[in-house]
Amino acid sequence: MNLNTIPKSPLKTVEGYTENNLPRRHRTAMIWSLIFQVSTIIGIVALTALLYNITNQSFGYVAIQNKVDPASLVRNGKALEEQTKEELIATLEENISKNLFRKLGNDKPWEERSELELQQLIQDNVIKPQVKGTWTLTTSIFRKAKVEAELAAIREKNPEVKLVFMSWLNPRLFNSPQSSDALKAGVRTAILGSLFTILITILVAFPVGVSAAIYLEEYASDNWINRVIQTNINNLAGVPSIIYGMLGLAIFVRTLEPLTSGAVFGLVEPGTANGRTILSAGLTLAILILPLLIINAQEAIRTVPDSLRQASYGVGATKWQTIWHHVLPNAIPGILTGTILSISRAMGETAPLVVVGASTFIDIDPSGPFSKFTTLPIQIYQWSVRPQPEFRNLAAAAIVILMILLLSLNATAILFRNRFSRRLM
Repeated sequence: MNLNTIPKSPLKTVEGYTENNLPRRHRTAMIWSLIFQVSTIIGIVALTALLYNITNQSFGYVAIQNKVDPASLVRNGKALEEQTKEELIATLEENISKNLFRKLGNDKPWEERSELELQQLIQDNVIKPQVKGTWTLTTSIFRKAKVEAELAAIREKNPEVKLVFMSWLNPRLFNSPQSSDALKAGVRTAILGSLFTILITILVAFPVGVSAAIYLEEYASDNWINRVIQTNINNLAGVPSIIYGMLGLAIFVRTLEPLTSGAVFGLVEPGTANGRTILSAGLTLAILILPLLIINAQEAIRTVPDSLRQASYGVGATKWQTIWHHVLPNAIPGILTGTILSISRAMGETAPLVVVGASTFIDIDPSGPFSKFTTLPIQIYQWSVRPQPEFRNLAAAAIVILMILLLSLNATAILFRNRFSRRLM
């Protein structure tokens, strides 16, 4: 037998291939490792830049001119901060018109108002501060010469201007409604609108999305109809959000206007019904996040081992009992993870809500699902496009509130998810 015709050992061939390609594979691994590290660094830099920009505009010096000097509002030898409740009422009555004093008393009886409320009324209606200039945090700390030069130019026209260091992220921003005056404006109405809208979105989208995922994964047979449904769900997850806004405008605002306005329940006067309400916004966002929620719920259900189902069937459980007592409890952590992602997307949406009819300026708090509304993202957008620089500072502070609200909702969902996970361990 010719030894040259004997095939080489596969083991030697593999070893030779491995030895010859080992340096190249190490280089490839190093390149991909470097790419991953660079990507991580870019993400951290982008997040740091975002946080820096928000913080930089949320604090800083502000040039304020008062219509009335607070030092002149002395009563019985007491400064404004030292006056009692009765003295504050008397100070307010002396410095505003009788009609305005009567109106404020009708809005809320004087005996029910606290000293802090009375001081705020004097601030808004007597002192009437106006912003004449603003500076960012970094400029206020590291470029004081620039601040002083610009302040001197402002004082040439407004000699009584005072320079104060201000935090735009303050309790008043949480407690006050929207206003055309930056020093009076707040996001209370927008926070309530966002919470009401997200509540309706979750109440509608979560049960519908989970139910659809259960049907598609556990009950649906493999035929062309169900494959078309699955394909459409996957495609709808990538549809631009403004398309959902147009859908919500056509269906919930116009077609179902008697329902979404509350006219069916007699909650509005005839002829004044308008479907541009919180209910329409919540239903629109529910449709928007439904595909994403269904897909994530399907993935969570798919990860439950088939052996668990077979064991349940083996002891005589029905299909529904298997799903309810075994599949869903094991899939709940993954389903809640998908819900967190869906809530995050819904919280930041602006385009579909603008189409549905969210107000860009409203100072009346929503009282229910049939109320007119605005949301935090819309409030932030409305402030950021205004020409006055102080409203951009307010927008930055409102972004911090939006992040806190979003993180709080996500943290709640994560706590529920971890609770279910520990229960199953």
